[in-house]
Amino acid sequence: MVLLAGALLAGCAGTPSGAALVGTWGSTASKQPNLTIENDGTFSGTDGCNRLSGKGSIDGDTITFGPMASTMMACEGVDEWLGKAATGTAKGSTMTVYDDSGSTIGTLEKSN
Repeated sequence: MVLLAGALLAGCAGTPSGAALVGTWGSTASKQPNLTIENDGTFSGTDGCNRLSGKGSIDGDTITFGPMASTMMACEGVDEWLGKAATGTAKGSTMTVYDDSGSTIGTLEKSN
């Protein structure tokens, strides 16, 4: 019985849930999207124009964004796609971001 429990626990070893997502994604350059995700699913950043914040839920390498608070500034020449994020999945140093329909709306590279 102890051997079985040890084998089950060993199967859970490795990267803690959410560790692949925690950190800053995107660029801090002007008019570029970026997002910082904390261990508890709290996120904040910008779509390149408007400030974004909220709390999502993390499951492994995927975050489901909760309701997103946003400023409502008008910015010319900025693609504000990040404000439409429903989920994001991290694979290596790239996060692919999806909208409510499951379509890819953009990617962010990990910056730390």
